Amino acid sequence: MDFFKISPNDTKKVFEQLGCETYGAKIISKKTNTHILYIKDLHVGAANILKQDALSIGADLAVPRGTILAKQQYVDAILVGTSKHFEILSKKELVQPFGLKDLAHHLKSFLPKKHNKTKIMGVINANDDSFYSKSRFMQKDAIDQINKMINDGANIIDIGAVSSAPGTKPVSPQDELKRVLPILKTIKKNKLYKKVDFSIDSYEPIVIKEALKSGFKIVNDITALQNDKVAKLVAKYDATVVLMHMQGTPKDMQKNPSYKNIILDIDNFFKQRIKKAKSFGISKIILDVGIGFGKTLDHNLTLLQNHEHFKHFGYELLIGASRKSMINMIHPSSPDQRLPGTLAIHLDALNKGASIIRCHDVFEHKQAIKVYEAIKYHEGY
Repeated sequence: MDFFKISPNDTKKVFEQLGCETYGAKIISKKTNTHILYIKDLHVGAANILKQDALSIGADLAVPRGTILAKQQYVDAILVGTSKHFEILSKKELVQPFGLKDLAHHLKSFLPKKHNKTKIMGVINANDDSFYSKSRFMQKDAIDQINKMINDGANIIDIGAVSSAPGTKPVSPQDELKRVLPILKTIKKNKLYKKVDFSIDSYEPIVIKEALKSGFKIVNDITALQNDKVAKLVAKYDATVVLMHMQGTPKDMQKNPSYKNIILDIDNFFKQRIKKAKSFGISKIILDVGIGFGKTLDHNLTLLQNHEHFKHFGYELLIGASRKSMINMIHPSSPDQRLPGTLAIHLDALNKGASIIRCHDVFEHKQAIKVYEAIKYHEGY
């Protein structure tokens, strides 16, 4: 008798190879994907009901001592179960009191989503003060770099003209436009937008408007639609918006950033900004937790560990940690030396739900992702 452990990524395929019916394989595979959900401020009555319902189907709910005696009106709890368990509970709790109906709807959002194709977003900076000097390009050089990135496998090219590194001072909208306009005109003239999707890394309406008029399809807004004028432009051109979380501004964001609970704080931020985007008629949304934007190393690592949490919104997740200083905090290095650390962060983020990788090194990421996906989706045995 021989045996081997099966990777969770291979379960459905292996069940089918075993000779299971396709529908049966799908059902069984749901039982192999385990979720751990932290629930805050759950009514004690709901906790006791959910505990019994979870145990009755083979899942479990961890609760504080004394919950069964209702010593506190509200408690925190941790629900542990498979996708199948969450699916059952999302239906079962719809008829229960104490707020469990709302929880049932939330449980559905944490069930596995359709896998999005991985996209690489190459970074080009049309300014001379970005933290990574090799990402800086002026007009002719920028067009050469765009073509190189397209050849190297970029799906999106993100162009910005203002540094958002910690401590940087604001630039006037007119100066920002002056820097980037020659590149926008060349992209439009040569119809480069037919070869690749372009993203404008800006929160200034006059810059964004010129980019959208030049064939850009994405607005990468580090202020997440703080300006209503930006929201109106995105809606008018039916563009996609990247909603990024940032605490403070680039000038002061790294001065003692703090959170009550970083996962829940950013989750609530996304809820508010998604609601705002929809109120303007924006439906194409990408979420970015904003690694390094008002976060300590501990904050960044917590976000990376729990990145999959934000998939419950149903939108694609962008990760952008390319050559950032958090790598230096883990292993001392200059921006030129941080490609290995960048790849480690980005590949792990792919495994935790990201599907858009914002990076400076397109060729290296394309190769790393191809190898990663060959391993993850390999149909062997």
